[in-house]
Amino acid sequence: MNANKPAWPIASLAVLTGLNLLDYLDRQLLAAVLPPLQLELGLRDEQAGTIGTAFMLGYFLTSPIFGYLGDRLPRRWLIAAGVFVWSLGTLLSGHASGLAMLIFFRVLVGFGEASFGTISPGWIADLFAPARRNNAISWFYLAIPVGSALGYIFGGWIAAHYGWRSAFLFAGYPGLLLTFILFLLREPVRGATESAGRAEVAGVAPEGWRAYLELLTFPRYMLVILGYVAQTFAMGGFSFWAPTFLVRVHHMALADAGGYFGRTLVLMGLLATLGGGYLATVWQRRTGTGYAWVLAVSALGAVPAAFATFTLPDLAQAKVAMAASMFLLFLCTGPLNTLILETVPVRMRASAVAASIFSIHLFGDLWSPKFVGYLSDRSGDLQQACLWALPGALVVSAGFWGGLVALEKRQTAVTD
Repeated sequence: MNANKPAWPIASLAVLTGLNLLDYLDRQLLAAVLPPLQLELGLRDEQAGTIGTAFMLGYFLTSPIFGYLGDRLPRRWLIAAGVFVWSLGTLLSGHASGLAMLIFFRVLVGFGEASFGTISPGWIADLFAPARRNNAISWFYLAIPVGSALGYIFGGWIAAHYGWRSAFLFAGYPGLLLTFILFLLREPVRGATESAGRAEVAGVAPEGWRAYLELLTFPRYMLVILGYVAQTFAMGGFSFWAPTFLVRVHHMALADAGGYFGRTLVLMGLLATLGGGYLATVWQRRTGTGYAWVLAVSALGAVPAAFATFTLPDLAQAKVAMAASMFLLFLCTGPLNTLILETVPVRMRASAVAASIFSIHLFGDLWSPKFVGYLSDRSGDLQQACLWALPGALVVSAGFWGGLVALEKRQTAVTD
């Protein structure tokens, strides 16, 4: 057997996807239990938004460290440590007695998830050849809508029946146990599935922090990330406040709002992530620009859908608009993450993912939950706060990804 050929790629993808599902379930618990948590701890909207920001601080501040380590050290140990730490942080969140303690535990969750989220995509890229990679990446990131939906549904149901603390407790224990499953996997050699002619496969990542400066020299990568930052700002504010928006503006019960949002998220996320992934693969094979086109179309189409979500007075119509927004936001998931990996040399993949995580959270959803909460507190109207903050960010995203389409078309024309 070829030493560079990874063993059991499908099994490895299944394990990593399952852990990613648990990752996103843990991440969305806070939004699902927010109203009773605020009531018990006496938190204003801006303070509640700060808790969401705390997770992002732990997540994006440590991602460059794990990106640096992930391009140089064995990845299995780094990922396993991350799973253990985020699960511990989730478990401890259920014991928080005040705002400061809860902020600390959410930072811990972010720290653990940074290791897993930064290193796992590069592992998957080394399991599948380029022709199959986008579909595999799409399956991995299918955990975003499914895990997030389970977080909303599970968290809302547990909070309604057993209290918000129980949601964190029930979600934390499985991760602690599942940490050890990673040691059953064989870690692939970096660049194992690339063609022998790619010179960068044999190279090593730049020393020190020069890898992150080198990323600035790749125009396609930069356009991907700039559009991703704006999209993440919109998605972060949307996902954090959407259940509460349904409760306050449309007077839904907490369990009903979380259940609807979760069910719609999983359905739209499944259809969009898989459909967008396979559509992008076919489009890319035919034109060489399919990945970029899916990004631009998804962002542009989400603008009117998001605007309608926050302006339609009828609950049924608002639900339809919200479902359309979710579909369009997730349509680009597969090709977006594939482009992050394929617009840089193989030796820098973990660094590229780390830089993307750092950027989208520092300039994106680190601020959007708190910003929407700030606008809501000042205006007394959560509906207007969401409307002011979110659709405009999607316009910016569509602009950058439209620029990526133009650049890809020029490069494809030169190659032809």
